[in-house]
Amino acid sequence: QAQLEESGGGSVQAGGSLRLSCQASGSTVTSYFNNYCMGWFRQAPEKEREGVANIDSFEDTTYADSVKGRFTVSRDNTKKILYLQMNNLRPEDTAKYYCAAAGPCGSLDLEYKYWGQGTQVTVSS
Repeated sequence: QAQLEESGGGSVQAGGSLRLSCQASGSTVTSYFNNYCMGWFRQAPEKEREGVANIDSFEDTTYADSVKGRFTVSRDNTKKILYLQMNNLRPEDTAKYYCAAAGPCGSLDLEYKYWGQGTQVTVSS
């Protein structure tokens, strides 16, 4: 059974920072974690889900223009954890953040095979 569990969300003021984590478990994901492209996505109320960042097996990264220079995606292949460091947060970053595994890198398409349940990030002005 494939499972991805996000953590680290919360409420912060504009300009603050949060670090999201996504722990992979289950043999389906963990066996191939190191080879998977892993991504972070977000969905704000009444908006469509959008790609935020992803990282491939060579640790090449792709970012949405709206988060470049503020967010950093990374991975720990030993621990099977995906991270998203978010700095200088803005109210428009408020959304539920999801991690996903096994999808297309080099773009921010949503065609990923495995998804977590999400963690809420709220940024107040």
